[in-house]
Amino acid sequence: MPGLPAARRTVLKGAALAGAAGLGAAACSTESKLGHATTPTPTAPVDLGDAADVPVGGARLYREQRLLVSCPAEGEYKAFSAQCTHGGCVLTKIEGTEGHCPCHGSRFDTTTGKPVKGPATVPLPAVPVTAEGGKLVAGPQS
Repeated sequence: MPGLPAARRTVLKGAALAGAAGLGAAACSTESKLGHATTPTPTAPVDLGDAADVPVGGARLYREQRLLVSCPAEGEYKAFSAQCTHGGCVLTKIEGTEGHCPCHGSRFDTTTGKPVKGPATVPLPAVPVTAEGGKLVAGPQS
């Protein structure tokens, strides 16, 4: 910014950085449809549909329900909150056995919920999950 005094340039740069930081905060906002949830795990049973939708040896992300379900072996399922334990954003994708948080780059092991890349250091909370009649139900059982 030629022609501006150094102090003015510093203020303008700071304002630009604050604005960019605000954009990142909006992505993790509690106001967004899939932003932070006060309770990151279901408080009532959640029907996730066909158990066959979760591949054996893989995982599936249920973003609307804020859940991640893996199937380490035929008929065996593990579920975790899909809300990042660092900033509260909902994971957006799964690659291999890692769930990715879009906000700060944390990655979680889909079979254990443990963080494999920071800044998150706390595992995703486990969620009870059952397969009954070919359907998955996550959350506390009634």
